[in-house]
Amino acid sequence: MADWYKSSDSSSGPTNDNDLPFHSRRSPVLCQKFCVASSQPLASSIGFQFLHEGANAAEAAIAVAAALAVTEPCSTGLGGDMFCLYYSQNKVTAINGSGCSPVLLTLDRVLNHHSTEETFRDSALSVTVPGAARGWEDLLQRHGSGNYSLAQLLEPAAQLAENGFPVSPITSHHWRSGISQIAKWVPDGEAVPLTVDGVRGPQPGEIIRNLDLARVLRDLGEKGSQNGFYAGETGSAIVDAVNQHGGCFTLEDLADHASLFPDPICAEYRNIRLWQVPPNGQGVAGLIALAGLQHLEQGGHIAPLSNPGSEDWYHALIEMMRLGFADARAHIACPSKCNSFSLLDSERIGNRAQKLFDPSKANIAGLPDTSSCTVSFQVVDAYGDAISFVQSNYMGFGTGIVPKGCGFTLQNRGFGFSLDADHPNVIAPRKRPYHTIIPGILTHADSNELYATLSNMGGYMQPQGHLQLTLNMVAGGLDPQAAIDMPRFCIADGTQYGVVQMETGIDSEVLKKLKAKGHQIKENVVGHDRSVFGRAQIIQKRSGVLWAGSDGRADGCAMGF
Repeated sequence: MADWYKSSDSSSGPTNDNDLPFHSRRSPVLCQKFCVASSQPLASSIGFQFLHEGANAAEAAIAVAAALAVTEPCSTGLGGDMFCLYYSQNKVTAINGSGCSPVLLTLDRVLNHHSTEETFRDSALSVTVPGAARGWEDLLQRHGSGNYSLAQLLEPAAQLAENGFPVSPITSHHWRSGISQIAKWVPDGEAVPLTVDGVRGPQPGEIIRNLDLARVLRDLGEKGSQNGFYAGETGSAIVDAVNQHGGCFTLEDLADHASLFPDPICAEYRNIRLWQVPPNGQGVAGLIALAGLQHLEQGGHIAPLSNPGSEDWYHALIEMMRLGFADARAHIACPSKCNSFSLLDSERIGNRAQKLFDPSKANIAGLPDTSSCTVSFQVVDAYGDAISFVQSNYMGFGTGIVPKGCGFTLQNRGFGFSLDADHPNVIAPRKRPYHTIIPGILTHADSNELYATLSNMGGYMQPQGHLQLTLNMVAGGLDPQAAIDMPRFCIADGTQYGVVQMETGIDSEVLKKLKAKGHQIKENVVGHDRSVFGRAQIIQKRSGVLWAGSDGRADGCAMGF
């Protein structure tokens, strides 16, 4: 095991100070009854309170999601989408709460107004229908206990918005960094929404109130997603804001929105299954990588992985992740256009992995492609149910467009479309784009009992994070907090060609050997630049005890009882 961390699991006798190195990192949170882990302590505490009162995982998750929309608007909100995986009675189900492009949006319209992908990304034409509101409601209808209404679950978040809350330090940094995304849409001399005094982002500890968002949350809770959001005052404000800035929304685009409930997909590694929502989400990329590692180990192409942080460890994971991204970027599209089950064909993945992987050099990066900001959290309740939940604006504040009187920004998920007319993910009316946000659940393959619920928000980092967190626990034997704390890699841009960004804390000799194998590396990524590695949350179940970890790269925490 790498020197950066030594697990105490192997210790069977008395210890001294040298047996437990101090690294200024967190210990896992251990509890027996229920647990919640999120990127904001206020959100975690709200979920904890509902669980303590007897709410189940679905109900607590909605309350946490709403609180995150208030406390971390630079990452998530009602102007964005959600995905979740729900575990109950040894079965995993999925909700795809992503929205479609408007009916008037065509490739020609985009190309007529934007000569580059970058200008399209920052435009009102990149706004897709926000799916979070309907997704919360569908989650409650499908998995709620019947003891809580949507209004009850959203009220604590509404009170946070109405009465104010202190902004956490890392959130403050990203909030202040993203104000320009909002300010560019505001005429000179007018107050910029979601700012202090109409001009700046909040400092750490500064109290922020958002009366507009409190109104939206209460409308949604009392009237439901259709009358209280999509077809109500909020929906009209969304259409007006998008079209005022050059978009092409209609009220029908919002009114026609519906969540999807696909069968989840999975890949197996050492008798553990990693479950994902199928495309248009990118979870299939991580599954391909995980299955590739399984084939390499079983075929004797690599020794069984066991040493997190070693050269062989990073080399194998990076190469298989490149393989996963090659397939994902070529094939992921609107669900009706993508067959994820053929992508996960075991023989196909095994043949590609064994043919293309070279233990002595970086090989996959040179192959042709032939075949941002987000929040995520985990909840396990007292009844044995669990949820992995992810929601996002995309790219910080998304477009930065704030509908009048609403207190949230609109996402720019349309940037996930391809502008290549021949690609299955090409932009077109009423399509869901390639989506980065992915929840994850791990189960035992033989019994399908819960092993862990996890996520690792952060754009194209997410499938890479799921792969690394899974391997850290399953192959490396690390507890959830140690698995989260371990330095990560991130292949930039979510392609097999991207430069590998390596977090500070990775041994210099390991970096030197990876470079010698041909990996293009940006080493020792530090400070707030570490946001590229995302922010993870894990709750693992071991012999009836819940072990939880929450990422120190964010402001949040795990809480349990």
